[in-house]
Amino acid sequence: MDGFTVKNASQFLNSGSYLDQKSLRVDNTGLDSSSSISKTKDLNGSVTGDSQVAGKSFSDTLNDAINSVNQLQKSSDKAAQDLATGKTDNVADVMIAAEKADIALRVMVQVRNKIVDAYSEIMKMQV
Repeated sequence: MDGFTVKNASQFLNSGSYLDQKSLRVDNTGLDSSSSISKTKDLNGSVTGDSQVAGKSFSDTLNDAINSVNQLQKSSDKAAQDLATGKTDNVADVMIAAEKADIALRVMVQVRNKIVDAYSEIMKMQV
């Protein structure tokens, strides 16, 4: 977007035109500010951004995800041990369990990296 500046950003946002990232086509939805505010209000509980929202807290969600990854790692280890000791001969199930555990761990590492990056950005902000 050549020539996209802060001055013409408001004109761009008010026009309601934006690129659909998946198909790279222009989508004119004609959004106005009142509908955006109401959707934000629905998502956040209020426009002011109440910190308590119905459901689990962020730390509970993160702990559940960590426990899930840990459980996948344990089941992968048990499957590999069963294969090594001869309790099972299904190599495909062992490989699937190992890959699930590997993918879950990689996702968890990326989530951790994003959290650390976000924390670093917040700490860089001047008060």
